[in-house]
Amino acid sequence: MSKEFSFPNSGTCSKQTNFVLNDDHTIESMEVIGGCNGNLKGICSIVRGMKAEQVIERFEDVKCGFRSTSCPDQIAKNLKKALAEMN
Repeated sequence: MSKEFSFPNSGTCSKQTNFVLNDDHTIESMEVIGGCNGNLKGICSIVRGMKAEQVIERFEDVKCGFRSTSCPDQIAKNLKKALAEMN
């Protein structure tokens, strides 16, 4: 089984993260709305098939310039929310 999630992003150029998580926490698909199109398409391609926990570990607390967050950090935060909802 898999479940679809959609969360707003905060403090970044990207506005929203949409993704599907499988029961074993692997990322089936991901799409980030807004932001740096090519970079985010690449990130979404890389994380496909990875465990959410691995992505969180790698992306959490990454900063974008002077901002206190980044698109990868928002992905990590949104994956954490999804895992909390699944448990």
